[in-house]
Amino acid sequence: MKSRKLSRKRSRTAIISAAAASVVAGVALVPNWSAGAAVVDDPTVNAATKATFQKLADAVFTDRTQALVHGATTKQTASRFSGDVRLSSTQSRDEKSALSQLRGRQSSIAKLGETYRTGTTKVTLDATRVTGRTAKADVTETTTLTYAKATGNEPRTTGFQAHHELTFKADQQGTWQLSNIQDTDTGGLAVNTVAKPAVKASPAPADDGNTTPDAPRAATTRNPVAVPKTSTTYDYKAMAAYAEKYWNNYNTAYPDFNGHADGGDCTNFVSQSLKAGGWKHVPGYVYDYTKWFGTADIQSDSFVGVNEWSWFAQNSKRTTPLANVYQLEVGDVLQMDFDRDGAKDHTMIVTAKSNGVPYVTYHSNNTLRRSVASLIASYPTAYYYAYRT
Repeated sequence: MKSRKLSRKRSRTAIISAAAASVVAGVALVPNWSAGAAVVDDPTVNAATKATFQKLADAVFTDRTQALVHGATTKQTASRFSGDVRLSSTQSRDEKSALSQLRGRQSSIAKLGETYRTGTTKVTLDATRVTGRTAKADVTETTTLTYAKATGNEPRTTGFQAHHELTFKADQQGTWQLSNIQDTDTGGLAVNTVAKPAVKASPAPADDGNTTPDAPRAATTRNPVAVPKTSTTYDYKAMAAYAEKYWNNYNTAYPDFNGHADGGDCTNFVSQSLKAGGWKHVPGYVYDYTKWFGTADIQSDSFVGVNEWSWFAQNSKRTTPLANVYQLEVGDVLQMDFDRDGAKDHTMIVTAKSNGVPYVTYHSNNTLRRSVASLIASYPTAYYYAYRT
């Protein structure tokens, strides 16, 4: 979003005149606090203040995680902060609303047969920037949720990393109040995220019958007819192993597209996983959707782009569509269109399956073994596309 210019400017003469008038009247020019209130100088942010910023952030995101855990306490830890660092009244209301939404998500996930038994969250403070009475803190949240009643080969846990920017404002007494939380990951797909995922502004080109075929949407109903994998062309275990190795520890042999304007690193990560399982490069022009290649130095659009990958996958016959997301198996690919405008927004790879439920791993946010049931409960109106690789 571009900065807005101030609609009016005060001339230098007007400013000097106002200052002179204030001196004559014996009135000091101060920030617009309530009349008669004492105002301290701009407060400093020292090591102890930064540590408290981190502790409050940890409390906020722990509260959000616990809202997803079945039977967890409903007491809000962050609201108990007081003293020099605390929640603003507005942010406190926002957090109560967020926790209510997440408890509703927990209920929706439970209806699909999944619950979380425990959850742990750790927040690290990455950077702090202070300008006058405003401080911005960049933090990384790492959360692990334990699946309840996991048996056999079911995943025991799911985990994710998320990055946030917290804005603190100092009030007139110098107390730092947390006034805003901004998710800074491109995808915004952490299970405890309440903000809507970021999507591209323009829809995908229409199906031209040749290089940009539309993929059919997949149903999300439980217990469809199974479609076992029969191909032995690729090593699907190697695909899953690669994804679970690099889900939060990026392979430096490839560029990281997080923070880029269009889409983040999700498709780049899935392409790397497919390559690890045997997908071969198809060299050519980077903008040609019928080509596919990716190295440290150059990547085709189909290697890193959500829709471009779909077009390549279908043109090359390396994938076939599945009618239902629950038919996905290890090494298969799932895509989502959050706003249903025809442009796919996110790409994930299946790294586990148990009791008919596929579990996906992805970047942007970095996530390990999230169940398809959890995605459907969190984004019930999205379009889903399932690819057999």
